[in-house]
Amino acid sequence: MKISPKSGICLVVLIFESLLPPSVFVRAEPSSEMDSPVGLWETIDDKTGKPTAVVEIFKENAKLFGRIEKVLTRDDQSAVCVACTDDRKNQPIVGMIIIRNIKADGSEYSGGDILDPDSGVVYRCKMHLEKNGSLLIVRGYIGFAFIGRSQTWHRRQRASMHNGDARPGFTGTPAQLPG
Repeated sequence: MKISPKSGICLVVLIFESLLPPSVFVRAEPSSEMDSPVGLWETIDDKTGKPTAVVEIFKENAKLFGRIEKVLTRDDQSAVCVACTDDRKNQPIVGMIIIRNIKADGSEYSGGDILDPDSGVVYRCKMHLEKNGSLLIVRGYIGFAFIGRSQTWHRRQRASMHNGDARPGFTGTPAQLPG
């Protein structure tokens, strides 16, 4: 049996591949920030259509949390949540964890809650990404998801958030939170 030069090269490659561990040939898909809600988001009021705050969503222990980094509707960045009824009552709004314990469930994120610091109401929460990760649809509800309210949040680049300033607000970790 005669082996052509092309076949000989293929044979050498096959022998070489068999000597290497399989992990060398497995290419992981690049993980993009746009594939996850983790990052900075500009919240948009569903009634007025205007930006209200910047929220940073971050991951800890396979759960998502969201912290208010900046309030865009008031001049007073030191306002406190007087309407809150849980452990966040009278705590500063900037730095407050408003999204807690959200877990990935396929392409949706759910299982936790979200606080409306204006009303003090805590809603169950689910969310999903749209438009290649540039939009986050956040739904707060009590009881059934179809009875609730949705907001569309816009992804924000980190550089546009602080303009070089130090990060304001919360200095603790979600591990210090109940629930």
